[in-house]
Amino acid sequence: MNDLAKLPVTVITGFLGSGKTTLIRHLMQNPQGKRLAVIVNEFGDVGVDGEILKSCAIPDCPEENILELANGCICCTVADDFIPTIEALMALTPRPDHILIETSGLALPKPLLKAFDWPDIRSRITVDGVIALADAEAVASGRFAPDVARVDAQRLADDSLDHETPLSEVFEDQISCADIILLTKPDLAGPEGLAKAREVIAAEAPRPLPVVDVAEGAVDPRVILGLEAAAEDDMDARPSHHDGADDHEHDDFDSIVVDIPELTDPADLVARIETLAKSQNILRVKGYAAVGGKPMRLLVQAVGARVRHQFDRPWKPGEAKQGRLVVIAEHDDIDEKAIRSVLVG
Repeated sequence: MNDLAKLPVTVITGFLGSGKTTLIRHLMQNPQGKRLAVIVNEFGDVGVDGEILKSCAIPDCPEENILELANGCICCTVADDFIPTIEALMALTPRPDHILIETSGLALPKPLLKAFDWPDIRSRITVDGVIALADAEAVASGRFAPDVARVDAQRLADDSLDHETPLSEVFEDQISCADIILLTKPDLAGPEGLAKAREVIAAEAPRPLPVVDVAEGAVDPRVILGLEAAAEDDMDARPSHHDGADDHEHDDFDSIVVDIPELTDPADLVARIETLAKSQNILRVKGYAAVGGKPMRLLVQAVGARVRHQFDRPWKPGEAKQGRLVVIAEHDDIDEKAIRSVLVG
C-alpha cells in the first residue's frame, strides 16, 4: 500500500446480538490478501467478542492487530481511547491494509464518524463504509422496545407523547448512517419475516440502501469492503435523532457482571436466562461458564430469551474455572438483586 494513501476503515454496527462478531470472524478468515486490524468496543466488563476474535487470529490478522476498548461506548471516549487506538494500529509494522471497527450494540455510529474529522487522523484515514447488521426476526417483529404493549398504551392515552424508545432510536440511527444493511439469521425469520424486515428498513432508511441476507456472517468481503464511501464527508446524508446535541450518553442502558458457579447441566443455565429475559426485560446476556467434568469453556450468548451456547476452547493452565456473565438491559429494568437471584439462585 502507498504510505500516502488513506487507510480505509469499516464501521460495523448493529443491534445487540445481530451477529457483528460472527461477521468479523468471517472477514478475518477470508481476508483476500488484505492485512486486517480490528477494534472491538465492548459494553460491560467481560471481553467476550474480543476473545472470540483473538481465537481466530491468522497471519493476515494476528492477535496484536485486535484491540479492545472496554471503557465505555466508543463514540463517547474519542479523545481518551479511540484516537490513541487508531494511532497504535497505524504504527504497526507492517501497517494494516484495512481496519474493522465493531461498535457495541448500543453505540450510535454518527458520533463515531465525527471523530474521523479530527485533524490528527483525517488526512490519513477514511471511512470506507458503515455496515449495519439487523436481526431479521427481531426487526420483523418490531422488538425495538422492551414492552411494546406499554408503548401502545401510552400512545392511546396521550397523542402528544414522544413514543420513541431508546432502543428504536438506536436502531433507526444505525440504519440511517449505513451504506449497506445485512439482514442476519434469515433462517429464523423465514421468507415472510425477511420481507417484513425489508419493509421496516425501507421505511426507516433516509435513502435507498442495499439489503443483503447473511447467514452466520458468510458474505463475500467484496460486497462490504472497498465501498469508498468516504462517510466522514457525507454526514448530512446520515441523519440522527441526536443531530445538534453536544454529546451523547447511554444513561438509558446499564449492565452488571454476575459470577456464576460451575454448572452441572448447561440446560439449567439456558432455562434461567430464558426466565430472566421474560421476567426482567433483559436485552442481552453474554459470557462464559464452567461445566463440571468438561475441560472446555462454555461460551454463552443470548438475545432476549433466545440463547445460544457452545464449548469454545479448553480452559488454560492455571486459569480459574469461573463463570461470568454480563447482563445488559435498559436502565429502569436493571434489578441487580433479582437478576442475581435468577442466575445464581
